[in-house]
Order: sequence, then C-alpha cells, then structure tokens
Amino acid sequence: MLNSHPGRDRVLAGMLGKAYLEIIPTGNILERVVHLPQHAYVAITCSPVHGIEPTLALTAQLRALPEERRLKLIPHIAARMVRDRGHLREILARLDELRVESVFVPGGDAPVPAGDYHCSLDLLRDMAEIGHAIEDIGVAAHPEGHPHADAAESLRLLRAKQPLATYLVTQMCFDPAALIAWLRRIREAGVTLPAWIGLPGVADVAKLIALSLRIGVGQSVRVLRKQKGLAGKLISAQPYQPDDLLQGIHAHLDDPELNIPGFHLFSFNSVEATERWRQATLRRLETAGEVAHV
Repeated sequence: MLNSHPGRDRVLAGMLGKAYLEIIPTGNILERVVHLPQHAYVAITCSPVHGIEPTLALTAQLRALPEERRLKLIPHIAARMVRDRGHLREILARLDELRVESVFVPGGDAPVPAGDYHCSLDLLRDMAEIGHAIEDIGVAAHPEGHPHADAAESLRLLRAKQPLATYLVTQMCFDPAALIAWLRRIREAGVTLPAWIGLPGVADVAKLIALSLRIGVGQSVRVLRKQKGLAGKLISAQPYQPDDLLQGIHAHLDDPELNIPGFHLFSFNSVEATERWRQATLRRLETAGEVAHV
C-alpha cells in the first residue's frame, strides 16, 4: 500500500491511467487483451527467435478489432531483426497502412543480427532518411547499464539517438534509488527525452528474477529479494506486484526536471492480472484523494 500524499497521488493516478502495457505475440494473446479498456495503450514486442513478422501480424489483428475494443498500438521494431534498408521500407509502408502513430525501436536481443543493423541508432538514422508518418518514436534506456555496453557508451548512444526519437523507456529496475539517481545523471548530461518508467507488472516471482538476471538487472534484483514479504511469496507462489517500487519513486514523480510522463508496464502476458492490479491501485488512489478532501 502506498503512503498517501494528495498531490502526488493525483500525479501517480494520472500516470497509471495512461500507462501502456507491453504484450508478447503469442497464439492466445487476442483472448487476453479483452481485459483492457477501450483505447488503452499496448506495446507489442519483437521476438529475437521469431523475428518481426509476428509483431506486424498482431498489430494488424489488433487494428482490425471493432471500435468498442480498439486499442492504441506501439509495435516494437527491433533493429537486429531488420534485414536491410529495403526490408525497413517494407516495414514502414505496412505501419503506414495500419495507421500506426508510435513505435518503439530497441536494438533487440538477437545474438546475431538478421542483416545490416547491429544497433537501433543505425536503424533510426535510416528511418529518418527514408521518411515516414510516425509521430512518436521510443528508444530503450538502461538505468543499470547494458549487458554489452558500459555506462559511458550507453549514455553516448542515448544522446546520439535523442534527435531521432521523442521518448525513452527504461529497462526494468527494482531499485528506486538507483533509478532516480540514473535519471538525474542523464538529465545533467543533456538527455531531455520524456522518460516512461519500465514497471514490472504482476508476475511469478521466480520467473521475474530469472528474466531480470538474463537481461542484466542483477544489481536491483538484490533489492527485489530484500523486499518485505518476498520470501513468503516465493514459498506460497504469490505473484509479484510493483507496489514497493512505486512507493520508492512516488516522491519524485512530480519533479519537472525528471520529466516522467508515465509508465511502461511489462505484463509478460499476464494481462488480466496486471490490469486488475492497475485498476485496484487507481481505485485506492481515488479513495485516498476523496478522504483527503473530507
């Protein structure tokens, strides 16, 4: 449960209200997105194994939903999954046909690139040269560093991407102090892109820890393991919820220098559970605000 503060609670409620949820293209994901409200923001990942086609296919399927189930779509275009400039032109043309207004461009986790693009910066430059109608372009940022780049190189790349993007999304980080300190450092270094905070959704604790170690956020996993009641959740198979992480960053969300517009929720396809948590948190914040005005 969050410690209540009326002004910050309103800010947090606004951010959670427009949070967007990341999903993975799988065979049953269409059945799961029915739990999302109309016009919810949904990001669609790009698999290092299956490539970009499932991402584009799911984007098309979601775009074809009836108006009462219509969602706002943000497909991932992982650079290492794009073969060459011609392939990029095809992708941009398909996104234009689907009226996609926002994309997220990570480097991607594929150990071997599918073609010419080894990093997202190269792809972003070619996107700009080719031209497109996409209004918003997001890039990845790594508060705990990237497994294949040190802090200085990560910052250099982020600054180079800034003119080609409109927002950044942070990788999962369970250490609120480290997250806020990193955000202050990049602001001091001249990175001004709005920062959508990557927030784990409701997930199996053991799976979450294993995934976090794989993607290089082992330092903050140590913080996660120290969180109150986590051992009990592991034993009882209770899922993780990001309440402690939200509590840790709660006091900083309204800091204009940090420029945090909202959250990117990593659902791991636990769409219903994550959306249930989000709605319950919004109701608690609303109730707390009503009590504060009595």
